[in-house]
Amino acid sequence: MPKTTLKTVLLMATPDPELIVSMGAKLCYSKADIEQLQKTAKSAEFIDRLTQMGHLSPIEHASFSFGVEGVSRALLAQITRHRLASFSVQSQRYVNQSAKKGEFSYIIPPSIEALGSEAVEKYEHQMQTMQKWYDEWVTALGASGEKSNEDARFVLPNACETKMIITMNARELLHFFSLRCCNRAQWEIRELAWQMLALVMEAAPGLFKNAGPSCVGGACQEGRMTCGRAAEVKRRHKALMEGNRND
Repeated sequence: MPKTTLKTVLLMATPDPELIVSMGAKLCYSKADIEQLQKTAKSAEFIDRLTQMGHLSPIEHASFSFGVEGVSRALLAQITRHRLASFSVQSQRYVNQSAKKGEFSYIIPPSIEALGSEAVEKYEHQMQTMQKWYDEWVTALGASGEKSNEDARFVLPNACETKMIITMNARELLHFFSLRCCNRAQWEIRELAWQMLALVMEAAPGLFKNAGPSCVGGACQEGRMTCGRAAEVKRRHKALMEGNRND
């Protein structure tokens, strides 16, 4: 029953996302036909003005799909609160988690790893215990596939790994990054958000160069709840930008 770690890949994106966003925006203010817009619309400066004006609906024309694995069911509960997104999630009903099928993988929180090897060993033993409980219930319920899995899964922990495909449009991604790249976000979804940001920043730098928590481009909006580490966040964001330019 292995420990697993977060991995994110960009599976698919709108071709030339900055062009379609520019076309949608220019169409609102221009008499030009669609063919003319295709030839003249793409402009990094135009996208900057669009963002500054708060005219964000054209940004919804660009969408991005991510493959995510090595994340917990605890993260799943958080990310599905972002309702302007589409999710396909590995089912614990149809996918058996028993030892005979290879056991369930799990995530170890960094705070537990920081306690040392004895704490990690204790945590892993607890995962093994829950694996045993799950296997016992699958057997007791008849080992009949989904009919058994759907109720045996009730003893599985939030640490249990899941996999998913996520699709968001660019506007929702900007909102997602503003909340989840923040140090106030829970560590696992924060790391996922930064990985996703790195991928879309490479695919569409004009759309996402200013994406991230409020402290990236201005003052922290958390008020008294601020983490006090805005400089650290800005350095991480700058490193992403410079990495993309070097590529």
